[in-house]
Amino acid sequence: MADQLVLEKQKQAIEILNEKNIDMWLTFVRETGNLKDPMMDMIVGTGATWHSAFIITKTGETIAIIGSLEEANMKTVGTFKTIIPYLKSIREDLVKTIEELNPKNIAINYSRNSSLADGLTYGVFLELVDLLKDTPYVDRFVSSEGIVAALRGRKSEAEVGYIKEAIKETLIIFDQVTNFIEPGKSEKDVAEFVKGICKEKGFDLAWDEEHCPAVFSGPDTAGAHSGPTNNKIQRGHVINMDFGIKLNGYCSDLQRTWYVLKENETEPPAEVIRGFNVIVDSIQKSFDAIKPGKKGWEIDEIARSFIVENGYEEYPHGLGHQVGRVAHDGGALLGPRWERYGNIPYLEIEKNNIFTIEPRLPIKNYGIATIEEIIVVHEDGAEFLSKPQKEIYIVKK
Repeated sequence: MADQLVLEKQKQAIEILNEKNIDMWLTFVRETGNLKDPMMDMIVGTGATWHSAFIITKTGETIAIIGSLEEANMKTVGTFKTIIPYLKSIREDLVKTIEELNPKNIAINYSRNSSLADGLTYGVFLELVDLLKDTPYVDRFVSSEGIVAALRGRKSEAEVGYIKEAIKETLIIFDQVTNFIEPGKSEKDVAEFVKGICKEKGFDLAWDEEHCPAVFSGPDTAGAHSGPTNNKIQRGHVINMDFGIKLNGYCSDLQRTWYVLKENETEPPAEVIRGFNVIVDSIQKSFDAIKPGKKGWEIDEIARSFIVENGYEEYPHGLGHQVGRVAHDGGALLGPRWERYGNIPYLEIEKNNIFTIEPRLPIKNYGIATIEEIIVVHEDGAEFLSKPQKEIYIVKK
């Protein structure tokens, strides 16, 4: 039986091709077991060994030109209406198919801004150019960046449901971490505890195990994308954890913050509470401003300015990214207009995009306060998919 979600995303892709006036989208690959184009799971649902062409057109054709040994598998997968097997070379069938369709433009998977739309390796690109060298079609190549951004960013009802389930299970694990944390345990101890739960429940991690979860305790911590260390949890530490799981092929990505009471304390110091509340308020202010048509940098600027106006240094990253089949998904970014982010902070937010909101700030002598929530964009605003953390978690042990 065909993967219904793949068929759903193919249908959505056809709509996007028409919207953007692109005649053909060609995903050209080889040996995907070694190096997989990021779009294969979403629009194909299986891999390929020989040079293979997966074609979607704005008129609704879906055509797979594949090695003959993979014909049976492709029929079983059932995601492409037309399957064309070849033996000695893909050239004849590829050229014939494209000539019959005669597209005025062909989107292929290269991009200077998005890794998710950049799955066509340079070597395979050269092979594609050679295969089509005696045709006019090499001059009709365009980037699939806009197609990929829209397709991965516009979540279906089923996709939203999968992400909500991953969030639910992730928040349960955060609650267990609250009971596990105590002075003397290390960041690595906390991380191993979390990984043990995931292994027991059969959850995959949302990103590389080396820094999923990332755990930071106290004022002297490693960078935001660093893995946990042997740094010991101490009383008076602010602790934060960045963690997500992959469940049913979709990811969560959340952060929570704790404070470990000193022996003579009944609540966190005023400066800890103040820093934490600035984070809470910056999330709410940016959340309130999100709606379709806004650009990512506009939302980032709201949170960034609020944090700086309150006397803290600006966070050294974007405010939030999209979430989906991978932790960093989609196109538009809630990020500043920095050169390193290319054009993605300028892209418009769209209905059914799912974003994180994750500002951070340092609390001098205590640690880093940060929260990461996940929201979905609706027609006239947004909705929290994760129950927001409004108060800092207290460790009393």
